Amino acid sequence: MKTNILPIAAIVSMMLLTGCDGDDGSDGSKGSDGINGLTSLLTTSSLASGHAICPFGGKQIDTGIDTNGNGILDSDEIISAQTQIICDAQQGALSLGLIGRYESGVFGKSAAEIVDYHVASHLAFVVNAQSGMVDAISLESVETQAVDAAEASTLSNLEKVYSLDVATDAELTGLGSVNSISIYGDLLAAAVERADDAGNATQGNGVIAFYQLSDVDAPSFIKTVNVGALPDNVVFTHDGTKVIIANEGEPNDAYTVDPEGSISIIEMVDNIPADTATLITFNEFDAGNARHDELSDLIKLNGPGASVSEDLEPEYIAVSKDNQYAYVSLQENNAIAVINLADNTVEAINALGLKDYGKAGNEIDASDKDDAINITAYEGVYGMYQPDTIASYQWRDQDFIVTANEGDARDYDGFSEEERAEDLLLDPNHPQILTAQDKTQLGRLKITTSMGDDDGDGDMDKIVSYGARSFSIWTHDGQQVFDSASQFERITAAIFGDNFNNHNEESKGDSRSDDKGPEPEALAIGEIGDKKYAFIGLERTGGFMVYDITNPFDVSFIDYVINRDFDIDFEIDGDDISGQPELAGDLGPEGMKFIGADMNLTGKPLLVIGNEVSGTTSVYQLDFNQ
Repeated sequence: MKTNILPIAAIVSMMLLTGCDGDDGSDGSKGSDGINGLTSLLTTSSLASGHAICPFGGKQIDTGIDTNGNGILDSDEIISAQTQIICDAQQGALSLGLIGRYESGVFGKSAAEIVDYHVASHLAFVVNAQSGMVDAISLESVETQAVDAAEASTLSNLEKVYSLDVATDAELTGLGSVNSISIYGDLLAAAVERADDAGNATQGNGVIAFYQLSDVDAPSFIKTVNVGALPDNVVFTHDGTKVIIANEGEPNDAYTVDPEGSISIIEMVDNIPADTATLITFNEFDAGNARHDELSDLIKLNGPGASVSEDLEPEYIAVSKDNQYAYVSLQENNAIAVINLADNTVEAINALGLKDYGKAGNEIDASDKDDAINITAYEGVYGMYQPDTIASYQWRDQDFIVTANEGDARDYDGFSEEERAEDLLLDPNHPQILTAQDKTQLGRLKITTSMGDDDGDGDMDKIVSYGARSFSIWTHDGQQVFDSASQFERITAAIFGDNFNNHNEESKGDSRSDDKGPEPEALAIGEIGDKKYAFIGLERTGGFMVYDITNPFDVSFIDYVINRDFDIDFEIDGDDISGQPELAGDLGPEGMKFIGADMNLTGKPLLVIGNEVSGTTSVYQLDFNQ
């Protein structure tokens, strides 16, 4: 099935799914019952019965999906996307079209990750991570009309103008990958990892490299500022007065060196960065210290011999609209730290809880060996949210945090928490005692061995997996007000059939169902008129979901757009590349940047995406159908 620039709002509104009520379900998680889910999607029961009500027209329509009546959408029961669209998309709906694309020609080497945009020069800056470079790509030549679907997967109409060689400019030894960039005005900040004195590649204190940008002259290197270990994300505050860095502090592979996770703050005075950074640690939360008792049991702390501050791993930062707070995802720990920027202190560490996969609406496909689309509820099975990218916005003057719930396991030579459900010693009364031994049901699901033994008797009372296969919206204090539940899997299954939950390094459908499904990772928020939209990239399957999040208590699905050809045979395994990945389209969306209509030459909003596996940078134009 060839799938290029596929917008599916009309298809999904006719075919799918159960609304969600925003409650993540159980055991200390902070969901809120009664929150409306997507009103434009159809219920599972209506699909099974073979008819449903069109959400726009209100008339009953025949779906013809579940012909064998088993409640499962088998691949041969998926409606033809082109011939059975009954409910047309709303007039005036947001649409997205591919207008520009840059091909690096480098596959599986993180040649396009985090992206940002310099307004004056119309350049998109893209982290070319493993090369240690930041590529500058001109958006001056983007088309004003979307390209035809047949051309999309091989489009290459943008040019790289130059690259910033940070290691050479900084004149420092031991520098490694550029992990993140951020632009404010004419300043660019790049986060760069560094080796420690013992030669561990990323365990030393990293640096932020600053550049002065211009619309006429080449960038000029300003200086570096030392920060914490493994700076993984850097952002300017909205007013440009501070630069905030999430220092992840990952262990080495042997798990013999585990630096502390931390937050660095670099003050800006008259657009000049301070020579030193303020370091915010989590030492107060270590065992025996003043704030240790504040930590929830649902915060995953499992590094062997690690203190709390060593175990916490800051991943990504969102700054509140008023610049008063920084919200920092602690991905491996399944939590969000709230940093008060007025006094540079840790206000709280909020546990995100567990998502209940036994609850109606939260079903998952847990097997890559079932040869079917089997999105099923599993009582006693849970997912940690573990967000990667996060963003924030305000509604009625209150902060809300949006999270892409990717998931991540600690899997090192020196320590691994990762197993499969079939390997767990379950409590004899666990409801999945039998399905956990079945590879076509639950047995293949990757789970943690560090959580789930609630009563401490040596067997598992819960099966806990990685990520939530969704995006969520949370309050300042960690209350969940929305979760997209099982929508990502249901939408992609309805459109792609057996190609859902695909891999990003080969075309192999259903191959990620046992892991983290479509694996939402990239995230951006864009404001158009009086509407706010969330764009969520699916790292494995590819493409991105679009939701209207203007009101966090009334979220609605808008569209799903993907530029990938599943018919192309390829495999990327390090330096071993076979097939034709250059024909497959965009693989592995890693970073996103929304650009307002008044900030670029097209006069319409743009979304720029860095695709890690295909090494491509793609540019979409946003418009409204008339």
